[in-house]
Amino acid sequence: MGPRIISEQGFTLIELVVALSIAAILLAVAVPSYSGSRLNSQLRASSNDLLGSMNLARSEAIKGGATVTMCPSAGGNECGGDWSGGWVVMRGADVLQIVSGMPSGFQLTELSGTTTLQFQSTGVDATPAVFRVCRSSPAAGSQERVVSMDATGRAFVKRTSTGVCS
Repeated sequence: MGPRIISEQGFTLIELVVALSIAAILLAVAVPSYSGSRLNSQLRASSNDLLGSMNLARSEAIKGGATVTMCPSAGGNECGGDWSGGWVVMRGADVLQIVSGMPSGFQLTELSGTTTLQFQSTGVDATPAVFRVCRSSPAAGSQERVVSMDATGRAFVKRTSTGVCS
């Protein structure tokens, strides 16, 4: 029998450096895209929470034949505070929904000066409202969502990019 040839398997140092370089380049390209997608998802979820509460208040007013109120709340079942801290949906003294508010770093601002939404038994709220949901810190692009409710009580979300959240 002849001599046995033993071959070692593995990577050379050059192959390892090339593979790590390619991985670093791919990571550098993917991270900003992921951040934008994540921001988009968080803004969509936050604005849909507000939209869902408006739709709940409107449908409960129609279904129950009574006025349903939606107002800012600081985590309890009473009106007061700022919209970013959360909100509550009530029919009289009955609490229908409590929402804890915006995630950390996000801001909800009511732009039309409305402090309380009151849906009548017809589903109409006499005061149109406009809310802006945006990323307050850290700054991550200029995406935001505007949740608008017209005088008929119908609400909708619009994606905008008007600038920095203030």
